[in-house]
Amino acid sequence: MYYHRAWADIDLEALSHNLCQIRAWLPAGTEIMAVVKADAYGHGALAVARHLQGEEGLWGFGVGDSHEALELRNGKISAPILILGAIIEDEIGSVLDNDISVCVHSSKRVARLDREAMRHNRRLKVHLMVDTGMGRLGVSPERAIQVARGIAVAPGLEFAGLATHYASTNNTGDLFTLFQLERFKKVAGDLDREGIEVAVRHASNSTAVFSDLPQHFNVVRPGISLYGIGACHIAEARDRLKPVLSLRTQVVFMKDVAAGTPVGYNRTYVTPKATRIATIPIGYNDGYSYRLSSKGRVLIRGQSAPVVGAVSMDYTMVDIGHIPGVEVGERVTVIGRDGDRRITVEELARIAETIPYEITCSIGKRVRRVAGKIPRDEASRKRQEVVPEPERSVPET
Repeated sequence: MYYHRAWADIDLEALSHNLCQIRAWLPAGTEIMAVVKADAYGHGALAVARHLQGEEGLWGFGVGDSHEALELRNGKISAPILILGAIIEDEIGSVLDNDISVCVHSSKRVARLDREAMRHNRRLKVHLMVDTGMGRLGVSPERAIQVARGIAVAPGLEFAGLATHYASTNNTGDLFTLFQLERFKKVAGDLDREGIEVAVRHASNSTAVFSDLPQHFNVVRPGISLYGIGACHIAEARDRLKPVLSLRTQVVFMKDVAAGTPVGYNRTYVTPKATRIATIPIGYNDGYSYRLSSKGRVLIRGQSAPVVGAVSMDYTMVDIGHIPGVEVGERVTVIGRDGDRRITVEELARIAETIPYEITCSIGKRVRRVAGKIPRDEASRKRQEVVPEPERSVPET
């Protein structure tokens, strides 16, 4: 029996491998800002950052908000951290006190941050975000030089970076991405002509990294590709990456049912023949989407078992009538490999009609993350379990 009702194996060797592949794909001297926002896309930001900190070519970490940045600092991450999104007023002081860099999007925010930095007797590192076509956050290219001048003369601020965000997540070889690139290059050139020095310039996300864009500047921001999930249209690059996350659970209950037995809420599934139904303790609160009801599958003993009935908040039922020997406490693979078969994040995203990002980002907080080298056999897997929970009874069939 496993220690957790549901857990995510985080393969740190695969994570290092992916960072190495990204580094090898880039021009020499390009540094990497590992994006660990949204709890490292569901993989566990602190464990990921602790493992990658100090890796060759790593600039630091990109996060989505102040809370994520402070979590890393509280977890003893000393590398540079940049908040890629907006920050809220009440967190400015904590950001300053913990040497966290921020993106700025307007002249008003520049003035506000400068005043607060002076009040704390500190200098705050800021990156000017330019909206070249994403339409989300950032100053327009036409106003960028004006805002840049304000940053350059602000005594409480250090002009540490210039950034933009590409809108495409599929193919950065399209004309609009090239248009964004040219707009960003013009802003960078304007700063050079004004004599405003900016050490770090970054634009490329995972899709852009594995592309034929003519320029990546001196820092890139890979996110989803770090975790081995397809984020580019170049098969050669995509095939070099290894999945970092495997999502597991276990059988907690089984019962034999007759033909015509309804399964799950609202009786959306009725068994066409006599079979055996297994209940697994993972549901939409854990990140297994309701949209996978009677559409998804899991792996048990190296075989596929279809999801039957509606996925509920805490439990999902699967048909195991064709798999002999299954016992209560048996490992169930929701994402990952079991024997010769594999379920990918991309497969679940297709079935649920969403994007791979949503699948891993939705994995809930009660799913335990178990980070380390992932052993290849069942016996080793059980020996590796860490931080055991108190013993509890598991219902028998």
